Amino acid sequence: MLTPLSRATLIGFTAILLWSTTVGLLRSVSEAFGATGGAALIYSTTALLLCFTRGIPNIGAMPKAYLWGGGALFVGYEISLALAIGLASNRNQSLELGMINYLWPCLTIILAIPFNQQRFRLWLWPGLALSLLGIIWVMKGQSAGSPALLLNNLSSNPLAYALAFIAAIAWALYNNITRRYSRGTNGVTLFFMMTALALWLKYVFDAQSAPLHFGLRPLLEVLFMGTSTAIAYSAWNHGIQHGNLTLLATASYFTPVLSALLASLWLGLTPALAFWQGVLMITLGSIVCWLATRRL
Repeated sequence: MLTPLSRATLIGFTAILLWSTTVGLLRSVSEAFGATGGAALIYSTTALLLCFTRGIPNIGAMPKAYLWGGGALFVGYEISLALAIGLASNRNQSLELGMINYLWPCLTIILAIPFNQQRFRLWLWPGLALSLLGIIWVMKGQSAGSPALLLNNLSSNPLAYALAFIAAIAWALYNNITRRYSRGTNGVTLFFMMTALALWLKYVFDAQSAPLHFGLRPLLEVLFMGTSTAIAYSAWNHGIQHGNLTLLATASYFTPVLSALLASLWLGLTPALAFWQGVLMITLGSIVCWLATRRL
């Protein structure tokens, strides 16, 4: 018989699985509708589905710190990630940007120490370092194993890479603020409405926005991603509020591996050998992090 804590943690794991489809689908939708237009369509779909299934949230019941602080971080994360993937120069670069975004599990655990008084053993830091190195190694693999090419990509598209780093920091902060200040309330529906509105405003007032041309496959991708995103964020919010935050964050180290693999299959890419070396580093780092925080 599952305890409420275990049940909430398992629900959080569902979000990790669904999020693993994000990078590939987001890039595919961006190629069809543009970075801003594609993201606006996806998050509008998500917001509508959440409104129908969960109803309009009661803003008055939300703590102000969570409503404004968490809301701003949530919107900033979604817009930063969507634009980073959409602005990638090519599909290989979109995978690199996805891996940068997945620095957030490391940052979540680090920030949980001052935010939520998370206790840990000293080998947490080598575990975090190994996971970070694994993410970098996966990125290096997508750059044909060449650090010089990776640095060249960073300098050739600094806005996209900066947005990916901002996304990682914003989501780590959101996780800890939600844990500490939400008091069991859930603002995901409202936050998605705000995200969609911000993206449509950018699309309307951006002179570089291209007209939307609809096709069956891109629309199906939007519908699938909007639905999976709605489910994933509801599951994750429940998990970090009522489940084991440290275990969820540690398990999230596996998300970049699965995400890069699914994106490679969807986008027709072939990861290099360094990708699998990165997989091993991320996996071992995750285990070390879990051992450093379990039973504390």
